[in-house]
Amino acid sequence: MNLSSLGFFRSLRSKNRQFAVIGLGRFGRAVCATLNSLGYEVLAIDNQEQPVTQALKDEIAAHAVQLDSTQRLALEEAGIPDFDTVIVAIGNYVEESVITTLNVKELGVNYVVSKASSEIHGKVLDRVGADLVVFPEHEMGCNLARAITRPGILDRFELDPDNSIVELRVPAEFNQKTIAELDLRNKYGVTLLALTQPENTEKFEVNPSPITQLQTGAVMVVIGNNRGLERLPLEE
Repeated sequence: MNLSSLGFFRSLRSKNRQFAVIGLGRFGRAVCATLNSLGYEVLAIDNQEQPVTQALKDEIAAHAVQLDSTQRLALEEAGIPDFDTVIVAIGNYVEESVITTLNVKELGVNYVVSKASSEIHGKVLDRVGADLVVFPEHEMGCNLARAITRPGILDRFELDPDNSIVELRVPAEFNQKTIAELDLRNKYGVTLLALTQPENTEKFEVNPSPITQLQTGAVMVVIGNNRGLERLPLEE
């Protein structure tokens, strides 16, 4: 189970299975590769030849085009108006990012996700019509801080500022106790969503029975208020 990608990719749910990604830096390539692996058709775009050639060589996109995304006509000729969702993955060049986002929206794209490198950059992207602004560097920094301070948490997905889903190892304090005995909802304000066996931490049982015993070495997934989640004992 991998929750780390949900925060971004849940926003890309669409009946349309075609996506365009503009900007093939590390973030853009990661988006292309993930969407492609999920079975979606991806058009990769960059203003440099090398990233475009590499995207095709690495087979992370069905199609790849070199063009200047600040030129509206170039985007139109590449068929951008036909895409329901476009990800503008240009983060370090603010002017290019903003103009590209504006161009894509003016071409009639229904849903545009734009990467921002700062709070001001994000506000400008929002003003020119981005439907979702993401801050991947900020999110990575937050995840790193949590990983260092709470190593027992394997993964985390923030539903909103106050609530999250976390994946963690079953702590020794919970060993051999049933879900009913632990009474997680009343003690911590969290709910157990799924549980593995110690011998197979890749296969989850969703909504396990209240009489199920937890065992150290297993992995559990819980949902709840962040304050309650922070009080959970962790396996170090």
